[in-house]
Amino acid sequence: MPRFEPHPERRPVLIAGASSGIGAATAEALAELGYPVALGARRVEQCEALAMKISTSGGEAFAHRLDVTDTESVDAFVAASEVALGPAEIVVSGAGDLAFSLVHEMDPDQFLHQINVHLVGVQRLVHRVIPGMIERQRGDFLMISSDTAHTPRPRMGAYPSAKAAVEAMARQMWMELEGTGVRASLVRPGPTMTGMGMDATAEIIGPVLEDWSTWGFARHPGMLKAHNLASAIVAVVSAPRGAHLQLTEMQPEAQVRTINSGSHS
Repeated sequence: MPRFEPHPERRPVLIAGASSGIGAATAEALAELGYPVALGARRVEQCEALAMKISTSGGEAFAHRLDVTDTESVDAFVAASEVALGPAEIVVSGAGDLAFSLVHEMDPDQFLHQINVHLVGVQRLVHRVIPGMIERQRGDFLMISSDTAHTPRPRMGAYPSAKAAVEAMARQMWMELEGTGVRASLVRPGPTMTGMGMDATAEIIGPVLEDWSTWGFARHPGMLKAHNLASAIVAVVSAPRGAHLQLTEMQPEAQVRTINSGSHS
């Protein structure tokens, strides 16, 4: 029978995109469970405020600026985090933004920037932390995907393409990392209420919602909350050795229908 060494009691977590939304909610959820958390994002002031909140509540947190489109920034974030908290046991790659556009109308440089954030940014983190995890024969690298990876929605610019590529990369990593003790995982959310893309004007979001309805993507108005995704991420990275939750998909639950209780003749 194969033997699986237990995870160490102390498992430092690096979170990319921790200034708000899913990343921030995940940081709070893991910190509450005793995980030391390193918070990285371009909006470092928000990460610092969250780190202070976590520390005040009895948790252990560290904040550092992180731009996943910049290899030197990724290197600096990981190095500083590991000095502050120890070698990374868990990485949650959730940095991202969203620019709505028809593919043929999107400026190629903007399209490339989205790919750089959502795909290459993930690979920068992979390149920086996975070799150390392989050396220690343990680690969890979790990538936030999207249901648009397999079911694209119109007017979402480069986002579906980038997320589809992330899922292909993850599947490749499952093969490449098999037997190393390192688990690469995907969490694939449906519509989620976060700050990403929510600054779009009515002139932009109106046609988006109209096209989504036309193509059957607006069955109900329910949306996931950041804390819903945080609960899924906690479950994935805290799975015991010997189990690998490769893909976790989550969709918003529709509001419970009102049952007509009138009498029948």
